[in-house]
Amino acid sequence: MRVFALMFALFAAFAVVPAVAQEQAWVQIEAHPDLAVAQARAEAYASVFPDVMGYQAASGWYLIALGPYEPVAAAARLAELRRDNLIPADSFLSNGRVHRGMFWPQDGADSLQGLAPDSVIEETAIPEVVVEPEILVMPEALPEPLPEPLPEPVQVDETPQQARASESDLTRDERMMLQTALKWFGFYTSGIDGAFGPGTRNSMADWQMANGYEATGILTSLQRATLVTNYQTDQAEFGFATVTEPEAGIEITLPLALVAFDHYEPPFVHFAETNGSGLRVILISQPGDQATLYGLYDILQTLAVIPPDGARERGERSFSINGTSDTLQSYAYAESGKGQVKGYIVVWNPADAARMERILPVMQASFRGFGDTALDPGLVPMDDGTKRGLLSGLEVRKPKFSRSGFFVDAGGTVLTSAEAVASCGRITIDRDTDATVTLTDAGGIAVLTPVTRLSPPAIASLAASPPVGSEIAVSGYAFEDTLPAPVLTYGVLEEMAGLAGETGLARISAPVLPGDVGGPVLDATGAVIGMLLPAGSGARKLPDGVAFAATDLARVALAAGVTLANGAGVANPDALGRAAQGMTVLVSCWE
Repeated sequence: MRVFALMFALFAAFAVVPAVAQEQAWVQIEAHPDLAVAQARAEAYASVFPDVMGYQAASGWYLIALGPYEPVAAAARLAELRRDNLIPADSFLSNGRVHRGMFWPQDGADSLQGLAPDSVIEETAIPEVVVEPEILVMPEALPEPLPEPLPEPVQVDETPQQARASESDLTRDERMMLQTALKWFGFYTSGIDGAFGPGTRNSMADWQMANGYEATGILTSLQRATLVTNYQTDQAEFGFATVTEPEAGIEITLPLALVAFDHYEPPFVHFAETNGSGLRVILISQPGDQATLYGLYDILQTLAVIPPDGARERGERSFSINGTSDTLQSYAYAESGKGQVKGYIVVWNPADAARMERILPVMQASFRGFGDTALDPGLVPMDDGTKRGLLSGLEVRKPKFSRSGFFVDAGGTVLTSAEAVASCGRITIDRDTDATVTLTDAGGIAVLTPVTRLSPPAIASLAASPPVGSEIAVSGYAFEDTLPAPVLTYGVLEEMAGLAGETGLARISAPVLPGDVGGPVLDATGAVIGMLLPAGSGARKLPDGVAFAATDLARVALAAGVTLANGAGVANPDALGRAAQGMTVLVSCWE
């Protein structure tokens, strides 16, 4: 009889589950598929909040929530905690409809609900073995395994018929608010008109399914309140407001809880991060036409705040740039019209991707240029020092270093110094074209292949070695990426061998700089006799003006599948300069 009573009490504890009250709401803060992880997280939250609850959901996941509260109090609690950054930014209100059993607090009356049957048996009291003097009393039989817990009865706050009836009392503004909230959370994509057509009904069903409700396509009163409250909480957290810049002629909605106006620096209006948000916004406004727009498109991609990876799109009247890296993400947009170019740049931390999925569409939809004015460069008089200071954060993206190279075939294959490409995360030819290393030779020569085929203005042709003492010229970007074109540095061919008689080398006398390394060494006709090598390292320091060139170019190129042309070049200095400029490229090494 005692065993039967014990089994009945345990069965009753699992079978009798109170229904979820209509007026209750929780602030759901986390969910985990693993019970041990969920218990550890619940314990951590419990050290801060006194009302932490843990529930197993119908899906099998373990939910951590605060509450329960009345719905109005729950909304206020959610807004307060999100504003103070005490809970995750994606926390939301829940009516508890998906709760099936409690796992926290661990000493709660129904702490075993929803857990595996094995867990239940471990907690079941087992009758003691009673030992009398001289007599061993056998234990009573252990209880039979308990039946599965009965499903928790779910109380529906409104039937679909009741929900449609209460929906008929909504004003047009209230209907538009529901569409706005659905659009904010990504469920609705059509216009905000207050009409509940098939598009709105489908978005409602999608929202219901995503939040654990039956997907009827008709929101109940409680569901409508939950949706709108979560939307309004987001709006309060981000502080969205329409910003009008009359000097720039731009209107846009910005999250003013995360950014604030900082300064003008024509053609930019800077909004800096606040409260450690990591978000920055830069408005763009300048006079100009399509040529200005295209120039801006090129310039923006050189800025440090716009990573080189990511989708780009440029049309006749507008462009967009997505910049993506492990540490930085940005979006830029600009359009031209009425003699003006206007746009914006948004910069954020990739860790905030979920938050930006809600913020960026608001900015994109609200941006507009107005009036006949653009930001006047003379609006804020500044000396050069002040301008340089205001450019902080908009520095032009710079490579680690740049060297020289030269075209050797019609597809844009380049020979350069192996030193120039030895430790690069990315290699570019003439700043814009990515390239890969096809071959590196022990003699210090590297072969580069452009990712996209190029059409070189000129191609190197090899010549036999001129007599020792002949005048030569080195074509290269001596000042790296400071100048837009290569320069010619003249010198003398001293010997067709290394200092110890090594073959495959030529010694020249010329005042070359590190940026010239990898560039072609030309004879008087403009034909290539070698490639400039970097200055040697070691105990011996050579006199200034002494340099070496690799001369075994044909063999290395052939190993990479390229056949170099032979023959004399041109005969006069002007033609020499044009040929050198056409074949010489800037090779840049990036992190």
